[in-house]
Amino acid sequence: MFLTFFCRVFQFFLNLGDYVLPWRKSIRIEGAGCIREIPRLIRENQGTKPLLVTDPGLVKAGIAARVTGVLENTGVSYSIFSEVEANPSINTVNKIHDFFRSEGCDSFIALGGGSSMDAAKAAAARIARPRMTVNQMEGLFKILKKIPLFIAVPTTAGTGSETTVAALITDTETHHKYTIIDLSLIPWYAVLDPELTTGLPPAITATTGMDALTHAVESYLCWTCRTKETMEFSLEAVKAIFECLPKVYKNGADLEARQIMLTASYKAGAAFTRTAVGNIHAIAHTLGGLYNTPHGLANAVILPIVLEDYGKKVWKKLARLAEASGITLKPSATDKEKAEAFINAIFNMNAAMGIPRYLDFIKSEDIPQITKWAFRESNPVYPVPVVYDLTRFGKVVEILRTGSESK
Repeated sequence: MFLTFFCRVFQFFLNLGDYVLPWRKSIRIEGAGCIREIPRLIRENQGTKPLLVTDPGLVKAGIAARVTGVLENTGVSYSIFSEVEANPSINTVNKIHDFFRSEGCDSFIALGGGSSMDAAKAAAARIARPRMTVNQMEGLFKILKKIPLFIAVPTTAGTGSETTVAALITDTETHHKYTIIDLSLIPWYAVLDPELTTGLPPAITATTGMDALTHAVESYLCWTCRTKETMEFSLEAVKAIFECLPKVYKNGADLEARQIMLTASYKAGAAFTRTAVGNIHAIAHTLGGLYNTPHGLANAVILPIVLEDYGKKVWKKLARLAEASGITLKPSATDKEKAEAFINAIFNMNAAMGIPRYLDFIKSEDIPQITKWAFRESNPVYPVPVVYDLTRFGKVVEILRTGSESK
């Protein structure tokens, strides 16, 4: 009882401060082939030499070459760092920072999913605050200084990192995942080119799409910091994802559906940037740190389990999401029935895309550490519909691991 009271008071005052913060959104550039706009964006912002931050997979797939080709064809000098790993580490961030300086770069192009963008954001934060370590940046508003020109080019429709205030970085020694949150980390531009996503394997399309859905749902369920725009963006994202994620999973070359998914991911990211995420992400981040679990996969599996656990606290809002998602509902359906239909639709969509119902690789002996980290991340900051204590986090993680509560 005291925990909930303390968190609600903290969140109430955080909400008051939210209204005076200088919120902004990444400027959105959309359409097939829109990566050709990148040189113009660089020149208009007095950039001369960007650092392209990406991962080895995108280099091997030829996606990075499509961006560097645009730069070369327009005479823009650049350097490239292509060693970003999944769940990027503090060591990688420091390498990017040092490479940026040694190459004489003055701007960033982050190409990829959340890992490349998070690593580039944290490196940009270190450029802005060179005397601060990544560890010291953990938490809220530790940077408070403008970062270099930052252009985010997502190659998945899911993370929303192209419009968020956050960067997630892993300490490889402790396996703890640091969350850095600051308004300065919102990219200047989000370049949403569906042509860069058509070659994604179906499994990655599925999990990143469910990541975007989780963002939209958790944002919609937040009880503070929401605005008319965040509510609309969340509803629009849920509707688009339910309609188009199955399409792009089956047909990755569907450019129209790919664009809709990119826009949905952007909207979901913009929504939770203003509101926050919640207990689902708090658990997912620990699994990324401990087991290197892909973030989208973790969110996809955890999402319906936590929504079930929330119970009647979320029935009314989930009923609205069910209506927006186009799920077939009886005219006489109650909020509870609509909410249950929405949760079941998530389970069914996961199953149709080969996403498991549970994560049995979780070790029982790790549950105390998982619950401790998730509790620390979520409370008191996240304005969740139900405040979880350590016991409740542990119960949910046990369900996530085995499909049932421990006896």
